[in-house]
Amino acid sequence: MHGRVKIKSTAQQEEEKRKEREKKLKIYVAARDACFSKRKEGIWDDEALQLTQQLLSSNPDFATLWNYRREILMHLETVKDEDEVQKIYEAELSFLESCLKVNPKSYGSWHHRGWVSARLPRPDWARELSLCDRCLSLDDRNFHCWDYRRMVVKMSGVPVDQELGFTDRLIGSNFSNYSSWHYRSTLLPLLHPESPEPPSPCREPPHSSPPPSPQTHSHRVCEEQLLKEYELVQNAFFTDPNDQSAWFYYRWLLGRAEREEMISCVYVSRDEERVAVAFSRPVNAQSVGLLLVLDGQPQRVEWRSVHPRFKHSPVWICDLPPGTISDITNEHNLTVHWTEKHTHRDCALYTGRTESWCRDSATDQELFRSELSVEKTSVLQSELQSCNQLQELEPLNKWCLLTIILLMRALDPLGYEKETLAHFQTLKEVDSMRSAYYGDLCSKFMIENTILKMEYAEVRVFSISDKNLTTLCHLDQLLLVTHINLSSNQLQQLPPQFAMLQCLEVLEADNNSIENLEGVYHLPKLEEVLLKNNKISTLADLQPLASCPKLKRLDLRGNPVTQTANIESELAELLPSVTDLLL
Repeated sequence: MHGRVKIKSTAQQEEEKRKEREKKLKIYVAARDACFSKRKEGIWDDEALQLTQQLLSSNPDFATLWNYRREILMHLETVKDEDEVQKIYEAELSFLESCLKVNPKSYGSWHHRGWVSARLPRPDWARELSLCDRCLSLDDRNFHCWDYRRMVVKMSGVPVDQELGFTDRLIGSNFSNYSSWHYRSTLLPLLHPESPEPPSPCREPPHSSPPPSPQTHSHRVCEEQLLKEYELVQNAFFTDPNDQSAWFYYRWLLGRAEREEMISCVYVSRDEERVAVAFSRPVNAQSVGLLLVLDGQPQRVEWRSVHPRFKHSPVWICDLPPGTISDITNEHNLTVHWTEKHTHRDCALYTGRTESWCRDSATDQELFRSELSVEKTSVLQSELQSCNQLQELEPLNKWCLLTIILLMRALDPLGYEKETLAHFQTLKEVDSMRSAYYGDLCSKFMIENTILKMEYAEVRVFSISDKNLTTLCHLDQLLLVTHINLSSNQLQQLPPQFAMLQCLEVLEADNNSIENLEGVYHLPKLEEVLLKNNKISTLADLQPLASCPKLKRLDLRGNPVTQTANIESELAELLPSVTDLLL
């Protein structure tokens, strides 16, 4: 037996490990308590600095200790000269590197490094960029490092084109680098902004000029650079069609221009003595400066959103003083001023007319597509051909199918409607977990197409029955609609936005799964509601209808609520204006 190593039993090993952990824990707790005592007593000395370093070396996510360490460092700034402070902070940066080795994604370590770098008398930004390069080479999705890099770039004035070159290198080595694609999307509008003037050659600003602020550019990229980006991203998704990073970036490249902020419609009703105003985006009319002028005289009116839930809404209404416009033999001129945007819209109410409106005839490009130049249209057609080629090779690739749909929408939404619906059906089959998302997106596109057809026909009837709709959107575009048919779809509610249909007289929504009528709220002209074969189960679900003063006809056949005892008498009390009730 002599000379043989004695093998310790598992129980012995575990006991020794337990004792070692207890020993370390006692040391840790003692150091922690010592730190807390010193901080409570307002002591900011070198010993406290050493104690916090000891603790943070093993646990760099102890936020309270980082706070205490900053207090100590700020105190040392007051008692040391600049050179000594420089050395202290340089040592702090070295210490932080050791902390990042323990946890490269430590919130506390990265935040503290940013704080130290900002206070360093003579910062070495090149060193900090080099550190970021090293960290991102180990993990190119370390968002803490990306955030820190953006701070370093901003503080040191690194040229935008240099950072764009950095993303080139990272993407070139790994197409799946989502963070690099995203960073690239923030840099391109700065370096190659879309000109507000007619298309011109893309020019790169001189390095000596500061980059424009985010408020001064349109967040869009000029066409010449877009062509290069399309080529770059195509290389990525043809190399790996199933990687989502490049596809997300591609969708950003195809993004539409922002609609001009404007008053899109003004509607006035003589019978209700009411004015409704639609904007191109949701606003708070009580704070943006909305002024109503009637026949040259400013009016004291109270603007309100169409539903109590909305503080910001694209549609706002107000009531005129009684008798102001009720006489049908009089003509009136209204002007709504949006003082915040220095814009206005006029509307004339002629003799003998009970209502009037003023709006631009919207086109598909104005409402739902980018403002495409001839060059962009031809480019997008080429992009569609490329994606179709890829789809032939990868017929079940969801990213390719979805991108084809978006390109078709950008080019000709009505012309490609049939192909779009077929692609959506394929998407639901190959990516069944997201079938609800595809259903909502398809519903959105179908509603857009129906609005366009309605615009071209210049009618006030909106019919979109039997289209498998799962959701409603763009309801602010339907302010003037008098008759809407939503029958035989898959709708579960009429959302609060439905209250924007201020001219609605007839609502058809038979054969859905509607349980909630929240959006049928204060519709002043609503006379007829058809809700056969839905899932309305209680009288409380019908409460919003009580706010519609002209409601005459209500069809509830095939709803669970009809089984309620004394339903007729209770409905008569809830909806006294209804004279034609079908149960």
